[in-house]
Amino acid sequence: NVGCIPSKALLESSELYHVAGHDAAAHGIDISGVKLDLAKMLSRKDKIVKDLTGGIAFLSKKNKIEAFRGFGRIIAPGKVVVKTDEGEVNLNAKSIVCATGSVPVELPFLKYDEKKIVSSTGALSLEKVPKKMVVVGGGVIGLELGSVWLRLGADVTVVEFADKICPFMDQQMVGVLRKSMEKQGMKFITKAKVTGSSVKGNTVTLTYEDMNDNSNKTLEADVVLVSTGRKPFSEGLGLDEIGVQKDKRGFVTVDHHFQTNVPGIYAIGDLIPGPMLAHKAEEEGVALAEMLAGQAGHINYATVPSVIYTFPEVASVGLSEEQAKEQGLPIAIGTFPFIANGRAKALGATEGLVKIITDNRSDKIIGGHIVGPRASELLGEIVIAMEFGGSSEDLARSFHAHPTLNEVVREAALAVAKRARQM
Repeated sequence: NVGCIPSKALLESSELYHVAGHDAAAHGIDISGVKLDLAKMLSRKDKIVKDLTGGIAFLSKKNKIEAFRGFGRIIAPGKVVVKTDEGEVNLNAKSIVCATGSVPVELPFLKYDEKKIVSSTGALSLEKVPKKMVVVGGGVIGLELGSVWLRLGADVTVVEFADKICPFMDQQMVGVLRKSMEKQGMKFITKAKVTGSSVKGNTVTLTYEDMNDNSNKTLEADVVLVSTGRKPFSEGLGLDEIGVQKDKRGFVTVDHHFQTNVPGIYAIGDLIPGPMLAHKAEEEGVALAEMLAGQAGHINYATVPSVIYTFPEVASVGLSEEQAKEQGLPIAIGTFPFIANGRAKALGATEGLVKIITDNRSDKIIGGHIVGPRASELLGEIVIAMEFGGSSEDLARSFHAHPTLNEVVREAALAVAKRARQM
């Protein structure tokens, strides 16, 4: 509704707009007078969301799942009250699963009005392209939504508290991404602590401390997107009243079967620790449903993929090079660039590389990282290889059609043993 799908719809539309205005000429396609119809672009995004949520509603009905639309609250183990437009409904159940997701973190000096100071939700529905946008937070959401408005014509500056963007991802990949984004026009200010804001007319003025020299500086923008993280959405569920334990960050504490300290009450997804990713929540939901049905549900958290859907994309699974070294693991690394790949050249998208990290004792793959075209799709074979305990040699000896982008994955796997053939 307000996350994965609408943001990817806008990323796709804005990329096409950028290609039409900037890149088509290199293919011998002369497009003149390219115009943006923002209202139509947003309408397309809304239709995609409506179609998919409608499909889920259809599947629920088809599978005889009864839905109650309203606000639910647990009043006791096995008992839920739902406040609907028609009144309150009392439900009884052997098992109650909390899956209410997360909400954007709001800073006290950057209160959302969803017009000038916006959350990731508000950034999906701006009425016009801002001349200047400041993104507070250099993580996945900030980079994705910042790149949407950058492509559509905004001057975008990212302000990040840490000394680098995306500090938890493989930094070789992030370095390539940052250079590419800077080439596209995005500006970055790191080691900057935002301390306040004011709105006058159509201008938002941010104040921040430059921690490189401890000086105070200001930035002006038409729109400020605050993307400083998300927090579990557990308010009003009744968890505190029935004694469900949470950690100091507000995440619900669960055991290996997703059960809280209160028997019969379970939690999954963004409510519990771990990466706040839709596919992680989905697999937890499936595993828990299997457990509740008496089957053996299972989650392998070592193979949860992460993606930044910018251009180029960044996709990762397993340990980064920095994490592997911090753990003292003996590792071997193979890398291979897209610039040497025939399909990438045909696409006109040669920025980036694939990196395979293995345990040097067994050749078992423990990390895979891609920055480049369609990285989100290419990562899948590394995820599968890791799920089955595969080695770099397993990937290297598998057929890869020619010419395809995923030949770069194979060459990176070959490069672990210094056997890459295309360089």
